[in-house]
Amino acid sequence: MYVLGIGWFLFNGENIFGKADNFLMPVALLLLLVVSATITGALILGRPILLYLNGYKSEAVKLLIITIGWLIIFTAIILLLNL
Repeated sequence: MYVLGIGWFLFNGENIFGKADNFLMPVALLLLLVVSATITGALILGRPILLYLNGYKSEAVKLLIITIGWLIIFTAIILLLNL
């Protein structure tokens, strides 16, 4: 849902804010990228790191691999839908 929301926001940014004619729009987009990377990194890595630190190392690695696998599947589906 988060990725869909950011995608919609970027797709409709010019309709919402108008044409970018100053320095602040690229700065805002880079800040959005940093915030987005932080949030998605926490969502994907947070639970496996907690499991690993609590001694559940094999479960942590398994969860991370499964999560990455699903992200690859979702990405492939989106790319195929755009063909």
